[in-house]
Order: sequence, then structure tokens, then C-alpha cells
Amino acid sequence: MNGSTGVRGTPHEIALLAGGPRAAVTVAVVALHLRGAVEAGAPGTLHAVDGEAGRALPPLPPPGTPAADVPGQGEALTGTMRAAYLESAVYHCLEEPSEARELVRDLTVRWAVAEMRVGLAEAGMLRYPPLGRTRAARRRVQVLRKAFPVPAARRGLPDHAVLLAVALHGVDALRVLVPRFALRAGLSERVTLRERSLVQHTPRGGVYGSAGHLYCASRGEGCAGGGGGCGGGGSD
Repeated sequence: MNGSTGVRGTPHEIALLAGGPRAAVTVAVVALHLRGAVEAGAPGTLHAVDGEAGRALPPLPPPGTPAADVPGQGEALTGTMRAAYLESAVYHCLEEPSEARELVRDLTVRWAVAEMRVGLAEAGMLRYPPLGRTRAARRRVQVLRKAFPVPAARRGLPDHAVLLAVALHGVDALRVLVPRFALRAGLSERVTLRERSLVQHTPRGGVYGSAGHLYCASRGEGCAGGGGGCGGGGSD
């Protein structure tokens, strides 16, 4: 994945275009994990880790406040800042252990995903309304998947390349790049040798499993069902 740092847009935005909210949240979780801010807990759960990486995340605005209206933000809101807000929302959601599937239901995470959609709509990647992908967005994802296939191994890859691979290839990339974390956190499932060959030939549209169901922006709805808290409240 040489040259991945030159790809326009954040991995979080690319994941949103490729697989919807669940994919974007997965990239945020992996990004936090790579920086030591999130770890797997009890089987199938995640939890935030108190440390510098978590404290460096931007504070979240009051509920219902557009990111562009945050004091001091001005007109400098970028895709990178929107991605940071998503990571911050996920991190704070995981202050209480939660399953990954609960993250997309959290109101603050949904707000952060909605803000990312605003940025993509402004860039011409989503139609507004109802925020479905444009032809340019679909073509861009196809081109990137061909240009950056699933890496053969994690060794030597910078974090940005890892995140881009997860954004584009979902579970296939998770199993190669962060296999233990993905399995313990419930981001992937254990596969047999027989199933592995089937996974390698899965159509690209299904790289995030049920992500197509969660990508409700194309229907003009909110992200993944009703609102609520973020669940019940080893590193690779």
C-alpha cells in the first residue's frame, strides 16, 4: 500500500462511502486501537483505555450543535477534523464496555457520522437529499479498491495504510492486519480453512457483512435504528 498517504479523503470518509456508518465506525475503532486508546475486553466487547491518546481527542460539542458552529472552529472544518470527532464520539461511548454493533446506535456517534456526511455532500460524493452515493463516489471506491488491494501482511505498513485497507476491504483486511483484536472485539468471526477460500471470493459489496443494511443514508434515514446509549453499561 505504498502511496496511501496521497489518497484524498480520510479512511473514515472512504469507509462511509464504501460500506456506510458501520464501516466508518469500524475504521474509527481500529484507529483508536492502533494508538492504544481502545482495546478488546470480554469476548465481543470493546472498552476505552485511559491515556494520552484518549485525552488528545477533541471535546464534543453539546448535542444537536453542528460541528461548523463549535466555538473556535470557524470555517476551518475539514474531513480530518470530522474524523477526529467520530473517534472522540466512539472513545467516549466506550468509556463503558460495549459491543461494536451498539456503537452505530449511539446518538453522539450518529451525530459524528452525520457530520461526515455533510462534508462528503459538500465534496459532491453524496447527493443531498437523500445523501445517497453519487456515481463519482461509487467510481472512486472501485478505483481505490483496485489500486490498494488487501495487503498480504501487516509488517511494515504505516497506520494510515492499515486504516485505508480496512476502509476499502472491511473484514478481509481486519483478518490480515489486526486479526486477534478484530476477533476478540467482535469485528470479525473465526473462519475455518474451508470458509477462508470462500471469504477470499466474497463480492466486494459485502466486505462489511450487514453494512448495506446500516447504510441507511441512501434512504434518507438516520444511522441504524433508534437512538440510545452505547451498550451496557491484547493488542495485535
